[in-house]
Order: sequence, then C-alpha cells, then structure tokens
Amino acid sequence: MSTPTPGISVPPARHSRILGVGGCRPRRVVSNAELCAEVDSTPEWIEERSGIRERRFAAPDETLTAMGSAAGAKALARAGIGPEEVGLVVSASMSDLLQTPPLAVRLSRELGATSAGAFDVSGACAGFCHALAVASDAVRLGHVRHALVVGAERMTDIVERQDRTVSVLFADGAGAAVVGPADEPGFGPVVRGADGEFDKALRMDSCWGSFAAEPAAGRPWMRMDGRRVFRWAMETVAPAAATALTAAGVTPDQIEVFVPHQANLRMISLLTERLGLGSGTVVATDVVTSGNTSAASIPLALESLLESGRVRPGALALVAGFGAGLNFAAQVVRLP
Repeated sequence: MSTPTPGISVPPARHSRILGVGGCRPRRVVSNAELCAEVDSTPEWIEERSGIRERRFAAPDETLTAMGSAAGAKALARAGIGPEEVGLVVSASMSDLLQTPPLAVRLSRELGATSAGAFDVSGACAGFCHALAVASDAVRLGHVRHALVVGAERMTDIVERQDRTVSVLFADGAGAAVVGPADEPGFGPVVRGADGEFDKALRMDSCWGSFAAEPAAGRPWMRMDGRRVFRWAMETVAPAAATALTAAGVTPDQIEVFVPHQANLRMISLLTERLGLGSGTVVATDVVTSGNTSAASIPLALESLLESGRVRPGALALVAGFGAGLNFAAQVVRLP
C-alpha cells in the first residue's frame, strides 16, 4: 500500500491595501534656465515639449540608499508600522550602479528591517507598479503581514548632460509605500505586458556603445527614442489601463485619482483623455516640478497629492507605470 503524498499547507488568502506613502526629494532644485547653461536648448522649448519647469538633482550624499530609506521611513511612520514589523522589502530602480548587493537589502539594513526578505525588481519606469503588485500578493497570500515597496532613482548618474533628448527630462528622488492587510480589497488585478520589439527605444549603452560621445570610462549612458516611446505608450498603455479598470470592476467615472508614470505632461494629458476619465478625476502632474524620476515617479506623485489635500483618504486611484523594455503595469488601488 502506497504512502499518501502529504499536502501543502497554505495560509488563507486575505485582502491587502496601501497603508502609507512617503517620499524623498533631493535638496537641489534645477530650473530650465539653469539646465540650459549646459544643454543646447531654451527654457521655453523644454517646457513646451515636456511640461517640466524644474526638477531635483541629488548631491553626492543623497545616495539611492539614503533617499530610499528616508522615503521608506516616512511611509512606515505614516502607516504606523515599525521596521521590525516589515516582512518584505522590494525596491525598484534603473539607475543603481551597484548591482549587488541588492538595493532592497541595503535599504532594509538602513531602516532596521533586518528580519525582512529583500530583493530588487528591474522594470525601469514601470518598476514601482510591478513591485507594488508583488508586495500586495505577498500580503494577500499570507507570506508576510507587511511589505515595503521603494522606488529610488539617481537618473543624473546615467544621463549624459549634453544629450538634450534625455537630460532635460530625467531627475532624482525616491518614493515608498507600505502594504498591509485589510478588511476589504485595496488592490485590483495588475495588468502587465511587454513588447521586446521596441527594446532599443529606451536602453542603456556602455561607454563603448555605438551612441557613446566620449563619456567617462566605464560609465553607462541611457539613450531614448522619444517619439517611438510616445507612440507605443499611446497605442499600448491606454488600453492596458482601461483593462485594469475592467478587471477591478470599476468604470472610468468612478476613478477619483489617476497617477500615471510622470514621463511628460503631454503624455499624461493624452492618456487621461483616451481613458475617458470623469471631469472630477484628480490627475497627478508632479512631473512639472519633479521631472521624470522613473521608478520613483508614481510614489512621489502619490505623496504630493496626499499632502496637498487634493484627494481624500481611501480614494480610488488608477496607477500605471510604463518604460524600458518596453513594458507596463497598471492597477486600481485604494489610497491610504
């Protein structure tokens, strides 16, 4: 008689939601006029093309670990959660020049979340949404009780200052969110996708790459075909975000807040229009004063909206990240 195969015991599923959001913005504010001292452009051209008026550049002491842990500490404080209660730290960054140990491990140590599991997600500007969904699933499935998600970027480390196709857009900063258990659903299903056909539209080349312009030895530089990324976003991200609404069982007029990746103001406006969101929907435009902070842009925009009082606690929000790959992730969330 054969021995029965033992079953696998799993904890019961539960709901999850965002409990707190925090951000860290570098001290230095850089206007378009200041940037044009190094870039062949004008303040008017930059604002017309991108909607950006100013951005933040990190100082040497404002490292990814320093900014990410500051944002994480604020998120934990707002959630009323101690670092010892965090079971998982997930970080997203495309500008970490130190590939190992993972940024999440460095953050967990800095924050004092030393018993937490920690790993990084590489999803470029969509990284925060991918990481948020991973954290939500970990809490919902009972793997951990609380998870911390951090998006941290020093884009100025990987952008060649004289290349105005990218240097006028990208900036630095960090944002974080705490995910924990909830009595009601706080996350809709995540809608993900990727199109490797456009892998060269936004990429990082080494100093020996075909697009190098004598950068410092060994320094990687980011390159972008802005027109191709723009067309792809309009054709792919808007339908994906609409699918996320359907998957969550909500209609566009029920969305109170729309927080897309802060790529540029024109792209945000067109995505809002194509989604048919209600006239009362608050749309994040943090890009105007923060620039494009890649994986940090969505949590920074969320913090800005919550601090401004423009959105109510518990509001229903649609978040959508998209970037290199080209890849995207979108979901409906309940704000803290």
